[in-house]
Parts: sequence; C-alpha cells; structure tokens
Amino acid sequence: MAGDLRARAHAIDATLRVGKRGPEAVLDELNDQLADRDLVKVRFLRAGRAGGDVETLAAGMAEELNAGVVETRGNTAVFHR
Repeated sequence: MAGDLRARAHAIDATLRVGKRGPEAVLDELNDQLADRDLVKVRFLRAGRAGGDVETLAAGMAEELNAGVVETRGNTAVFHR
C-alpha cells in the first residue's frame, strides 16, 4: 500500500506551502485538505524550515492532525489520512 501511495503522490502538485510563519500556520488548512482528499503534498520553503529538517517538521504536523507521512523528498512532504 505504501508503494501505491508514493506512486500516486508523485503525480500530484503541492497545494500548501509552509513559509516564515511556520508549520502551525497551515495546520488548519492541511486538516481541511486531508478531509477532502487522502493525499496532500506540502512544500517547505526555507523560511518555514527555520533551521529544522523537513522529516521532523512533517512528523510533528502529522501527529497533530492524526495523519501519516507517506514520504519526504527534498523540501516536500506528502501526508495521508
């Protein structure tokens, strides 16, 4: 199943961007998007990472929203619920 989700994630575009206000600023929108579709791709801009790494930030966001992280690649994370 995880391979299937990764393959589907490759074909979708990022619909959220984490900027200088940080991941907390997009949690509500990410939650809404996950309610509408099962995969959401999020791009982390340099200012949004604030010295952290994408894997750690994505894991924290997923935990807050009771979601899973399908994969992280570069500055992008894909969430699934």
